[in-house]
Amino acid sequence: MNRIKYLANSRNSNPREVVKTAGKIAIRTHLLKPGDNIVEVVERYIKNIGSPGDLIAICESVVAITQGRIFLPSEVRAGILASFLCRFTGRHGSLTSPAAMQLAVNEVGRFRILWGAALGALGKLMGKKGLFYHIAGRQAALIDDVAGTMPPFERHIILGPRDAQGLARAIWERTGIDTVIVDVNNLRCVDIIGASRGIDQRLVVTLLEDNPSGNYDEQTPITLIKNYRERRW
Repeated sequence: MNRIKYLANSRNSNPREVVKTAGKIAIRTHLLKPGDNIVEVVERYIKNIGSPGDLIAICESVVAITQGRIFLPSEVRAGILASFLCRFTGRHGSLTSPAAMQLAVNEVGRFRILWGAALGALGKLMGKKGLFYHIAGRQAALIDDVAGTMPPFERHIILGPRDAQGLARAIWERTGIDTVIVDVNNLRCVDIIGASRGIDQRLVVTLLEDNPSGNYDEQTPITLIKNYRERRW
């Protein structure tokens, strides 16, 4: 399967030619910001190259940005609990700052964070990892701390998207194309945050393991996989 980056706003590109040659099309968009309507954005950029039977995959952090779920650390007043608990997170985790931990508390509640921290500490003693996020839940796990996302938002903390499932269905209703909202990294980890009906999630994970959208400044938050339904098994 060939892969090519299609610059959707380029006058020199030929959509028909791209459709014939590309399996995965990483679509370059304008810089998406809070207030952009992600449903309208997706419809605009896939209009001439997408069709029923394809699959639209959208980066979850960009969805969250358009929803305004983005904060500078200086905008967050961290409490004593958040300032204390963030000291015990892994240095490469996403809740390493008091501000990020406070946002996790705001998202899922003080009780779940405390319970997750207690079981997480116990799990470390027993050699088991991940218990904190298992209890705290997906919204806590989806938080990207400072430097966890692309420029120009690398100084911001970004939460997970709100109602990703409903949003994926709204895009499907608008475009007629299967849609997923995903968290993908360069370690071949694929987490499907939201999906329209009938999605083959195992196939989606396989198709997106190579992270066609990238994780830095590619500015290609939408990936279109052509003839997705023909690849189902």
